[in-house]
Amino acid sequence: MPTPKDKNQSGSTGQTAHRVRLPGFLVETEIGLGDAIKRATTYLGIKPCGDCQKRAEALNRFLVFTKERSK
Repeated sequence: MPTPKDKNQSGSTGQTAHRVRLPGFLVETEIGLGDAIKRATTYLGIKPCGDCQKRAEALNRFLVFTKERSK
């Protein structure tokens, strides 16, 4: 399983993901946008397809929700 630091790296360009701070009661740990969408769609009963994982990984590289302040 990738570490949060690995999840924030964006492909070969080395750019880090955009970080959005949410209140602590909404998120306990860092979660990527792709993982958040995957949780919501699974909860609604939508079964993931083969491309869903690739899409989730791409979205995770783009945006991460965190409860910590940016430095």
